[in-house]
Amino acid sequence: MAVKTEGIKKREKDNSLQEFQDILKEAIDVLDYPDQVFDFLKTPMRFLEVCIPIQMDNGETRMFQGYRAQHNDAAGPTKGGIRFHPDVTPEEVKALAGWMSLKCGITDLPYGGAKGGIVCDPRQMSLSELERLSRGYVRAVSQIVGPTKDIPAPDMYTNSQIMAWMLDEYDHIREFDSPGFITGKPLSLGGSKGRETATSKGVLYTLQMVSDLKKMPIQDMRVIIQGFGNVGSYLAMYLHELEAKVVGISDELGGLYDPNGLDIPYLLENRDSYGVVTNLFKESLSNQELLEKECDVLIPAAISGVINKDNVERLQCKILIEAANGPTTKETIKILDEKGILLVPDILANSGGVIVSYFEWCQNNQGYYWTEELVDKRLKEKITASFLNVYHTSQKFSVNMKIAAYIEGIRKIAEASRLRGWVRF
Repeated sequence: MAVKTEGIKKREKDNSLQEFQDILKEAIDVLDYPDQVFDFLKTPMRFLEVCIPIQMDNGETRMFQGYRAQHNDAAGPTKGGIRFHPDVTPEEVKALAGWMSLKCGITDLPYGGAKGGIVCDPRQMSLSELERLSRGYVRAVSQIVGPTKDIPAPDMYTNSQIMAWMLDEYDHIREFDSPGFITGKPLSLGGSKGRETATSKGVLYTLQMVSDLKKMPIQDMRVIIQGFGNVGSYLAMYLHELEAKVVGISDELGGLYDPNGLDIPYLLENRDSYGVVTNLFKESLSNQELLEKECDVLIPAAISGVINKDNVERLQCKILIEAANGPTTKETIKILDEKGILLVPDILANSGGVIVSYFEWCQNNQGYYWTEELVDKRLKEKITASFLNVYHTSQKFSVNMKIAAYIEGIRKIAEASRLRGWVRF
């Protein structure tokens, strides 16, 4: 079974929640909102920690730690993926839920943000063990999720099959068919066409907006993509089809770089189900070395914190698009500004996934399903409008795109919370 993956790496320290809170505070100060707005939005409204007992294939029972964070439901039910990863932490899940709230605000979706995760390494588990774990997670969180409460979706190391198991378990618990409970499902169970490629297409449409803004034709761009999982591989394929020159890619084992452009069709054909392909080559770079290679556009599409104070000065790109969640640290943003590198933030660039998840939820509620062409058309319309709103906000407040994106995301959540009487300003 192919699972959605961007490479398993061990992080020394998870600062994601602090990063989220620091930039949140800066954006709230620009908006001149009172401190109570920051106090209300800096952490999730709800956070559930669960222990999931699973019988392994060898007969032993193993306990798995799981989490679900619901950041804010003022604008509607919460929405967010579930990741299976050995480095999942409560802080990461809380930060990701907050970022998801901002994404929904930026893209004007009737949702708040949520996120879930289980501490595990799915590469070391059989299909039957993964199924039992998926069903066990749903049983553990079933009281706080649902199509009008909190709608899960795939994330790192999870896919449509895992969503199908989770849907089936939820249907058994609730004793009725509820396709709107979860998104990213197989088409035969109410999934949406275009969902698997949505994040990559969203990044692509964002890049097209930057191309117009900078008057740099995509056909002439030299692009490096860090990560060759679901997002990175589809993005490489789309860029190759548009005749951009993909000069670098990487997976969890290393990177490949060719200033004349890589053979993307060959790499796509020979990658394994975890996005690994560099093992087929005698010589490869480290992920760190690849990030510092010369290019026009650098797209981190793997893990958080890869652009930091130790390497930001050595970057040789003109544009940096965050396809992953939190790939640049807060301390690098000012340096990127000083170097004249345009940063397109993650909560804008990778919002295609939640946009098409929303489309899937709408189709489930309507019982009427769209063509892939219609999904792509509406995705492009929504992410293009969101990009323009963020760009105009950056110009209005004289701030970078990262702060502008936070401002746009905060506005909707804060206004919905004010109208409900939860905060006053």
